[in-house]
Amino acid sequence: MHTIRSVVTGGAGFLGSHLCERLLAEGHNVICIDNLLTGSVRNIENLAGIPAFRFIKSDVTNYIYVNEPVDYVFHFASPASPIDYLKFPIQTLKVGSLGTHKALGFAKAKRARFLLASTSEVYGDPEIHPQVEEYWGHVNPVGPRGVYDEAKRFAEAMTLAYHRFHGVETRIVRIFNTYGERMRIEDGRAIPAFVSQALRGEDMTVFGDGSQTRSVCYVTDLVDGIIRLMMSGYDMPVNIGNPDEISMLDLAKEIRDLTGSRSRIIFKDLPQDDPKVRQPNISKARSILGWEPQVRRNVGLAKTIHYFRDEIDGLAQRKSTMEQYATNSMKLPRNGEHT
Repeated sequence: MHTIRSVVTGGAGFLGSHLCERLLAEGHNVICIDNLLTGSVRNIENLAGIPAFRFIKSDVTNYIYVNEPVDYVFHFASPASPIDYLKFPIQTLKVGSLGTHKALGFAKAKRARFLLASTSEVYGDPEIHPQVEEYWGHVNPVGPRGVYDEAKRFAEAMTLAYHRFHGVETRIVRIFNTYGERMRIEDGRAIPAFVSQALRGEDMTVFGDGSQTRSVCYVTDLVDGIIRLMMSGYDMPVNIGNPDEISMLDLAKEIRDLTGSRSRIIFKDLPQDDPKVRQPNISKARSILGWEPQVRRNVGLAKTIHYFRDEIDGLAQRKSTMEQYATNSMKLPRNGEHT
């Protein structure tokens, strides 16, 4: 019986770790490759010890080496939140260009099917709404967000070049805003920020007047769509996201209500090139993949809040333990002193 083997670059990240988990549940052997620039071994510690799972710490912009046959390559390696790609602009550009080139070359050598994790950011600050896959985008290539937007746009072009010139089987998913467990508290994206601020009783920060919109998709829905796309016969980009659009101000209020917080909502200047609207047209996903999101926002947010509550409690407990340790250490006799 043939062993199905999948390689997931960026597999220790938020989305990558959920994908690894789902592929294992589907019976795949999974090789997770990550340099841990923004990923974390904590995200995959629940997979440690599973014989079908292996982790390789490696930077895919240098090379990708796996001795075994490979059936599927999921290329998810990349900083993905504004706080990360603004902190690591050159690494973001390198993984979108050099990393995608290495991953495609690897898939070609293995005769594996390749899926690129692209993004709704290829549409930039869109002039059409909702966004369809045929829209070419409205992107500022020299703005601060350009490092991420253009890295992904280049990655899409490279992916289709390998498909057309080398005959590699390729898939491209354009991922819209996604949330769920294993997002980092200091991620810089709206939902982790709102949830952590609400749980701590801090002011909740909304940028601009809060009228800008996002369409947020729970992570298990997204992963389901990604796997359906990989197993499909469609090689052009497909939007995967939840078309249920909400303003940032309403999202902040919804999270405040779900947490039972009394936090105030305050407003700060809108960051440069921040998209005013974001909503996927998922007609292709519905017709080609038979996919649409199943998890309602209040259900997904409740699960996410529960996760962040445990994370914040854990951080507080670790801080208390360290402070207690430091206090006790100060009470210890110094060299030459006698009690």
